[in-house]
Amino acid sequence: MTNYPVRMARWSAGHPWRAIAGWFLFVVLCLGAGIAAGSNPATSADFGVGEAGRAEAIARDGGLAQRPVERVLIGNRSGAQGLDRTEGAAVAADVTRRMRALPEVRSVATPVWSKDGRAVRVDVTMKGAELDGKKHVDPLRAQTAQIQKAHPGLRVEETGGPSISQGVDKLRGSDLSRTEMIALPITLLTLLLVFRSVAMATVPLLLALSSIVASVGLSMLASHVFPDAGVGTNIILLIGLAVGVDYTLFYLKREREERARAQGTLSSRALVELAAATSGRAVVLSGLAVAVSSATLYLADDVIFSSIATAAIVVTLVAVVSSLTVLPALLATLGARAERRAARRNKPPAAPKPVRHNALLRLTARRPAAVLAVATVALLALAAPLLGMRLTDMGRETHSRQVQSMHTFDRLGVAFPEVKAAHQVVVRASADRADEVAAALRALAAEAKDDPGMNGTSTLRTSADHRVSSLDLPVPHYVSTRPAQDSLERLRDRYLPDTVGTLGVEAAVTGDVARYADYPEHQKRKLPLIIGALLLVTFAMTVWAFRSVVLGMIGVVLNLLSAGASLGVLTLVFQGSWAEGLLDFDSTGTIGSRVPLFLFVILFGLSMDYQVFVISRIREGVRRGVPARQAVLDGVGSSAGVVTSAAFVMVTVFASFVSLHFIEMKQIGFSLAVAVLLDAFVIRVLILPALMLLLGERSWWPSRGARKASPETEAPRSLMNVG
Repeated sequence: MTNYPVRMARWSAGHPWRAIAGWFLFVVLCLGAGIAAGSNPATSADFGVGEAGRAEAIARDGGLAQRPVERVLIGNRSGAQGLDRTEGAAVAADVTRRMRALPEVRSVATPVWSKDGRAVRVDVTMKGAELDGKKHVDPLRAQTAQIQKAHPGLRVEETGGPSISQGVDKLRGSDLSRTEMIALPITLLTLLLVFRSVAMATVPLLLALSSIVASVGLSMLASHVFPDAGVGTNIILLIGLAVGVDYTLFYLKREREERARAQGTLSSRALVELAAATSGRAVVLSGLAVAVSSATLYLADDVIFSSIATAAIVVTLVAVVSSLTVLPALLATLGARAERRAARRNKPPAAPKPVRHNALLRLTARRPAAVLAVATVALLALAAPLLGMRLTDMGRETHSRQVQSMHTFDRLGVAFPEVKAAHQVVVRASADRADEVAAALRALAAEAKDDPGMNGTSTLRTSADHRVSSLDLPVPHYVSTRPAQDSLERLRDRYLPDTVGTLGVEAAVTGDVARYADYPEHQKRKLPLIIGALLLVTFAMTVWAFRSVVLGMIGVVLNLLSAGASLGVLTLVFQGSWAEGLLDFDSTGTIGSRVPLFLFVILFGLSMDYQVFVISRIREGVRRGVPARQAVLDGVGSSAGVVTSAAFVMVTVFASFVSLHFIEMKQIGFSLAVAVLLDAFVIRVLILPALMLLLGERSWWPSRGARKASPETEAPRSLMNVG
């Protein structure tokens, strides 16, 4: 009883009010420090990957980076008849005058009429960086609203990157609030069913929520090292509620088991120490596994995954700390009160419940080879659709139409197809070659003029020092369409090499389509590296925890199996259209490029929760001299209830994200919910015990001390004879 979880639990249980006050002081200090330091949001430079990222860096160097643009669309409300030329020109002039007077506006372009004469648009370029436009777009939208009010017979509306981003952020915030309203009551109800005590059910939820609050503050501090891409809070909520409740649940269930086994012979403090010596160690191992697994996301060399990794690591470690510090204090306090109430009522201690083997476990015990074969084949069948998975980034056109600006975006695309997307060719050369570069870019524009994927008026710009030149080419197709992608291939493979490529200067292509194409390719290149690192981490953590190479290999294989099956189900559901009505989404025929990588990393970490907890219970039996077969059955049977409860909580949290309006978040929530279900009810109840039953003592190879008593299990057990 000298390991750190026990020592921390002993102090916490012995000084409960100090521990409780210290924890809440820690939470307040974390949040206060985060607010004081502020968050450091990622900039446009942080998001660049691939050739598009290189081109954007060159453009920024020359002051030619893309700027936030808003477009005001003017047309008839019916849309069926042409817009009166005089009236339309007058309204456009009013828009131009009002917008130019705003300090947020850099320039206003000349009004442009649609080819059919039914609409006119005014392009407004804002000051500042492209990503900062959403912070300053409100004055522009206010002016548009005033013009609309002055011309009720017309439709005067505004859209663009800044207003869409602002609307997306607001919708995401309301979505997250709704998921909390779904997940929190269901989690509380689950805990009430598990513990049949309001106090015991409230403890995990309060600790999880306080851990989330502390993590938000710490993540704001961490953003000054790893810039926040805007997803940190989402991940903290997603992972924090799941692991926070899980870790507390593991601890609480073990304390109650030891209380029932002690039959009143041990004090609450001694029972807390017993729980710390067993489940406390499992919580530490699980938390470290999630944190180390999440850290592999830094290998993606991408600001979004860096933000995800930082958020997951912070909230997991904070949840572990809460389980080891304030939780023992709460348990000791609640336990002492329960003992006093029982003494007043002369109520005898509850008898320990025998280990129960559910029907699936009994089937596994009778036919381990058959169960292993059937379950493995079933998971492989579920994984089969993975072979047809198509990864893409999610273009702006996939945003929910709950965002009002998206309706204007749709109407703008119909009236002015040339603004759907754009290519930007960026060239860097010495200043004395500026004229030569400009001539080559004009030749490129002339060559691409009749290309159906790049028609429209091109724009040539040169930096003040004449070292950087940029050519903007309109694309009359949304970025996710095949014509847009084909036009990018022709530009990079033919038009650019035939013109600018002959000069021997630095050139690259960026723009909406290039960003959309380059990001998935970047992820595909990084995926093998990260999966390899994950496999190594999973293997090393399992071997370190249990001194068994065999269990390490089993962990790797089982994690791959559950991840593959969940991704196969994801592909089956979201790449087709049959489930659109059921899950409220419009299929893009693809999977978000971030989803598989995110799923692999988070699932590998979370799977270690169940693996460590279940194998720890099996290992306790083995070390007490229980035969290997019985130790497996008792270990899985005794942990089945808490694993099921923990899985139900996780599935509830993850499934609540399926209700979000954003397709990629839906896919992430769905895939994680499926993965946890498969991991908890197929991997841990069927495949893992079947494997260990078939392997027997060989499961622990090469460890020779599988049956040797360990201080963390046997020393606490000796306390059972005291009194």
